[in-house]
Amino acid sequence: MAATGSLSILGALARAIGQLGDPRLRAPLLKSVALSFAAILVLWIGLGYALLHTQLFAIAWLDTTAAAIGGFGVVVLTLILFPTFVAAFLGLFLEAVAVAVEARHYPHLPPARTRSTPAEILAGLRLVGLALGINLLVLPLYFVPGLNLAVFLAANGFLLAAEYVGQGLARRADPATLRSLWRTHRSEAWLAGALFAGLSLVPFVNLAVPVLAVATCTHLVESWLRLGTETAHRG
Repeated sequence: MAATGSLSILGALARAIGQLGDPRLRAPLLKSVALSFAAILVLWIGLGYALLHTQLFAIAWLDTTAAAIGGFGVVVLTLILFPTFVAAFLGLFLEAVAVAVEARHYPHLPPARTRSTPAEILAGLRLVGLALGINLLVLPLYFVPGLNLAVFLAANGFLLAAEYVGQGLARRADPATLRSLWRTHRSEAWLAGALFAGLSLVPFVNLAVPVLAVATCTHLVESWLRLGTETAHRG
């Protein structure tokens, strides 16, 4: 990192992408994908059993048709929600991603504040819940051509910025510094969140977005903290 100046969002993302070959970053992603497949398999088995043993019409061919349609709907829905499953499970391992980034790029840093496993689980569930809630609120706007993409990036960009940038700041800054840095860099944080939201629309790439987001925000936060320290020293 340069001695002065703030690292750009694209510069931070480039560093994050450059570290994807690190086993310490691959492992959380592979674990979350494996857990997501397992969760979906259990979901398929459970719902499949329910559909096959539920009689809605007491007419064989109608029940068979309903079960087939329901089964197809379950498959489609779970495929659509698969990245959300991955993001939720990745919440269990995101601290490990931040630690790996710091170990490689910032080995001089002291140990960070960490969240407990229950706190990580709650954070993952909160992210999924907020994402569903916000997107339901703006759902009508998604049907407006030319506006839908902008609304998606703005709404989800703010959500992801608050989660990932906020997590990065909380690990390294006291509450007063956290608020100050957020006020100073919130526009940049929102742009970073919008970038993550855009990447989440790309198939297969979206699976790695949480890892890339945490790694990128770790670089950004360290850059902002260093810039703030240098500014204070010059002042």
